[in-house]
Amino acid sequence: MTLARRSLHFVVLLGLVSLFADVTYEGARSITGPYMALLGAGAAAVGFVAGFGEMASYALRLASGWLADRTRRYWMLTLAGYTVNLAAVPLLALAGRWETAALLIVLERAGKAMRTPARDAMLSHAAVNVGRGWAFGLHEALDQAGAVAGPLLVAWALAARRSYGWAFAMLGIPAALALAVLVAARMLYPSPRDLEPKAEALEARGLPRVFWLYVGAAGFLAAGYADFALIAFHFQTSALITGPWIAMLYAAAMGLDGAAALALGRLYDRIGLSLLSIAALVAAPFAALVFVGNRSLALAGLALWAMGMGAQESVLRAAIGAMAPRDRRAAAYGVFHAAYGVCWFAGSAIMGLLYGVSRAALAGFSALLIAAAAGLFLLAGRRAQRAGIQP
Repeated sequence: MTLARRSLHFVVLLGLVSLFADVTYEGARSITGPYMALLGAGAAAVGFVAGFGEMASYALRLASGWLADRTRRYWMLTLAGYTVNLAAVPLLALAGRWETAALLIVLERAGKAMRTPARDAMLSHAAVNVGRGWAFGLHEALDQAGAVAGPLLVAWALAARRSYGWAFAMLGIPAALALAVLVAARMLYPSPRDLEPKAEALEARGLPRVFWLYVGAAGFLAAGYADFALIAFHFQTSALITGPWIAMLYAAAMGLDGAAALALGRLYDRIGLSLLSIAALVAAPFAALVFVGNRSLALAGLALWAMGMGAQESVLRAAIGAMAPRDRRAAAYGVFHAAYGVCWFAGSAIMGLLYGVSRAALAGFSALLIAAAAGLFLLAGRRAQRAGIQP
């Protein structure tokens, strides 16, 4: 098998792991709110647990990325992280108190933080041979297939038994499949670094200046992007779209996210970082369409939002591999994810406040930050070219 075929095989294996993992935890995330309420939690507790879990998921990646590069135990951290991440979900079936459920929800997010930088670093080694954009785009497409299937599986389980415990227990099946594929990948590719030819001058350097400019651009983009929870809240309270149609639209948006990731990943391999500037400008009007427009415009805005998410979750990650040397790559992913998550949290909080004051102000805030991100991505692309950094 050629190096390119082995690399693609490795990318597909990690993509299948993400597919089954997303079925597990995205399925769980679709019902953790009402489940905690059933166990006696109030709205404040539900909101705090969800927000704290997400913040921890991103912030802890800074430490796990550094630890992965320091110890070179990429597989160990990936396996441990996935085990914690996935085992926490079916254990929710046994939670008799909301406090126990809250602990498991935070543990699930912490497991994701533990494994993501190490996994992305390993994925980046294989991406060199098949195209960074294509590799991360394919991985994201498989990931989003799981994000669509998970809530649908949970909906079926609830309809069949009307039991949250049964639904969480059912999610143990894709969790076990994810771990089985992960172990197979570990056995077949014990050293993913060998898939990447030794780099040239970049190998001897630390993180280049353009990396920090790039992280700043990604931070502006994250801060200007509304969370789907706020979009769903607007749809419900304004009666634009209600009830189960919101969940169906979310599933459709995740499908569009995955399709966009594939297309944009392939395009990134041809034109480089300038694609991120273009993608940001295309997505910039989404908030105005969603929060100020009528139903038709809101649906168009949601489509732009989904395509922008496809770019963020594929091309944004792909570019890190081109900027960071092999021995610093997990740390680079950790820095990137931590900054992205903190900015996302801050921007979401500000937009939540602005929603109650002026939806037009919310739309303006979002568009301004995304436009600033587009400018910084364009500058980062030019500096990367001068530094000899290729897609």
